[in-house]
Amino acid sequence: MSNKFHRLRRFSGAVLLFILISLPFLRIHGESAFRFDIPSLRLLIFGTEIWLADFFIILIAVIFLTFLTIFTTTIFGRLWCGWLCPQTVLVDVTNFMAGAWERGPAARAVAVSAGMMVSAVIAASLIGYFVSPYDLPSLLHTGGIPAKIAVGSWLALSVIVFLDLIALRRGFCATVCPYAKLQSVLFDDRTLVVAFDPRRAEECMQCNACVKACPVGIDIRKGPQMACIHCAECVDACTERMARRDRKSLVRYSFGLFGERATGIRVNPLITGIITSISLVFLVYLSISRMPFDMNVHMNYAEAPVMRTNGSVTNTYTLSLRNMGTSDLELYLSAAASAGTVLVSPDAVLLRRGTDITRVPVSMTLNGVSNEEKRPVTITLTVRSRQANKSITKTAYFMMPKKY
Repeated sequence: MSNKFHRLRRFSGAVLLFILISLPFLRIHGESAFRFDIPSLRLLIFGTEIWLADFFIILIAVIFLTFLTIFTTTIFGRLWCGWLCPQTVLVDVTNFMAGAWERGPAARAVAVSAGMMVSAVIAASLIGYFVSPYDLPSLLHTGGIPAKIAVGSWLALSVIVFLDLIALRRGFCATVCPYAKLQSVLFDDRTLVVAFDPRRAEECMQCNACVKACPVGIDIRKGPQMACIHCAECVDACTERMARRDRKSLVRYSFGLFGERATGIRVNPLITGIITSISLVFLVYLSISRMPFDMNVHMNYAEAPVMRTNGSVTNTYTLSLRNMGTSDLELYLSAAASAGTVLVSPDAVLLRRGTDITRVPVSMTLNGVSNEEKRPVTITLTVRSRQANKSITKTAYFMMPKKY
């Protein structure tokens, strides 16, 4: 019996389901491998932290993924739907629920109980993509609004997943899924499809094995249809039947329909491929060149400038610092002035990773400015990280005493 594609799909689905459930528990540098952290509004991606200040990187990533989806769909059709889509994988895993209502009360009770358990596990793993599963026990123990939101979200997701597995199942792919509607626009005459070879129609035994094997209930012999998810179950079924006659399957994967070979340039994949490549290069560049920390300077107007006995003048400022990297950063401060020389105190700050904005009081003392020199004086403050070999420079005004 031929089940080549069926076995491959089951293997890829098992791998995907394992990744889906276990990924929130995987840690890199002490943080989740992939999570949009709600409390700190950070996106954690395999050791990289992207804060809202770098949201443009996420925007470029969305553009890249959008055009990558269009490009791959134009070339490979709906392989994603049949092989990697979480909806398909979950329905495959819960095949025991199909037809349970016709097998009596005991079968229905088992199907509902198992479906609720699967839904609860999937919902818990989805919560882990927004709140660290290692922080959930303490969050629930503490109670309060965050705990209620976490529990409420888990219950809501469990109900949604359960209703999907009980009521929609394959019907989602054939009717609700927007990707299925989009494919009719993206497909061209050389897109990879699962197709019946009409040139060999007389060889068909009318066994309907392909129809019985189809999870969405279509007849592939009638031509490409929007509901088809390219799972190749019909290919396995036809291969088994035709093998008895020492013939090849009448249903196979094909780039375009059998007997219809087009020539010329494929405009859609060419354009989307170029845009995908450009956005990928831009995304890599932004990711490599992004700053691991951010800094802003605010003058403390509540404190008047202080004039020292040696003629120097001191102003106070507040630095707003944020570590957007994956490790602690030791930052070194230096400053230059449009007139005279300036000293910064403190001249080094340790910035812990994963923290929100840290405000550090800083004093700057200006020396060697005479009454004749032009005012106001501007200060150029530079904050440098030796670990990351990157620096940020900001400009601020320096206030002088009125009698100076």
